[in-house]
Amino acid sequence: MGSVFDVLRERGFVQQCTDPAGLEKLLGLESVTYYVGYDPTASSLHAGSLLPIMAMAHLQQAGHRPLGLIGGGTTLIGDPSGKTEMRRLMLAEEITANGVAILGQLRRYLTLDGTAGSFLNNADWLVPLNYIAFLRDIGRYFKVNEMIRAEAYRQRLEREEGLSFIEFNYQLLQAYDFLVLAREHDCRLQMGGDDQWGNILAGVDLNRRIDGRESFGLTFPLLTPARGEKMGKTAQGAIWLDAARTPPYEFYQYWINADDRDVPRFLAYFTFLPMEEVRRLAALVGAEIRHAKAVLAFEVTRLCHGEAEATAARTASRAAFGHTDGDAAAIPTTEVAAERLVGGINIVDLLCETGLTPSRNQARNLIGQGGAYVNGEPVPNPELILTQSHIQDGAILLRFGKKKFHRVVLGA
Repeated sequence: MGSVFDVLRERGFVQQCTDPAGLEKLLGLESVTYYVGYDPTASSLHAGSLLPIMAMAHLQQAGHRPLGLIGGGTTLIGDPSGKTEMRRLMLAEEITANGVAILGQLRRYLTLDGTAGSFLNNADWLVPLNYIAFLRDIGRYFKVNEMIRAEAYRQRLEREEGLSFIEFNYQLLQAYDFLVLAREHDCRLQMGGDDQWGNILAGVDLNRRIDGRESFGLTFPLLTPARGEKMGKTAQGAIWLDAARTPPYEFYQYWINADDRDVPRFLAYFTFLPMEEVRRLAALVGAEIRHAKAVLAFEVTRLCHGEAEATAARTASRAAFGHTDGDAAAIPTTEVAAERLVGGINIVDLLCETGLTPSRNQARNLIGQGGAYVNGEPVPNPELILTQSHIQDGAILLRFGKKKFHRVVLGA
């Protein structure tokens, strides 16, 4: 059996590493404390956050100790990495509330009980910093000419909006995080997306220069699905890990609708299936690839939302596509008052009301392209009025595009 570093490498998690041979050796000799930072700019992580979470989980399953770090302090500044404009400055209370919500999501994948792993907030050491002392003790190790060569800073400097001084401090603060975690928790490894490479290198260098400590940095690839959109994003918005923001059925549908070309790497990244099974599923072609997508969708949804929700989402999906063993009642459903159907509801209004489309213009455009359906029949025009005569088997089944379904039933 290979090392956990081999596991990460085989599954595609390793983009860059400061010392691959040294890190692999260390992981084989002792339990290593490692961390990934998450700036709580929203009350939920999204599907794009799953890659670092899964890497952390693989390491913990191999006996290593994760630190889930919430950037309560750095979020007050805003990370310019990968951003074309300055982030909105957030209130401390909002950041704290978001951090609490994110902790709950991380705990679905990681044990963060204070022993096997811990959950920390960098506001605890960043907010009380004495600015003059920080510049004297930490800032003197950073050279501006080297910092502005970093991709994140260079891109912003080339744009009209430029780079604010408050954001310019971000690299110092992230490097200082690594120094604090190394000193207080014996943290030896920092991981993050490849856009964090410069910040991670700064932390490794700071540990070496101040304490003479050997530490390591590892980055993950920045995922762009085959269709070109950002990972975890759709035309309707982000795919959140919070069930209140993205219901499990919609979460499941995101994965089952993945591009065929993405299925092999998504299975490797986002499930714990053995690589032998991943390769078997990845080799399926033609109509059989649908089975691989169903396995992917179920496994990812099960990890995020639990067995029951994953099963319900799978059942609803099968019903939507006409499988006899499906349960139509599990499809996302909206109740409308019976009196509204007596008067009639415009199809465009109903598509927006059910959340199948974010705007009336998008609804009209897809209807014009023949992409909206009522009870399996194409909507002829955006002026269609739905009445009680459209109810079949107790509901009206709407379909928007190829694979988005919604039931409308009568309410009080």
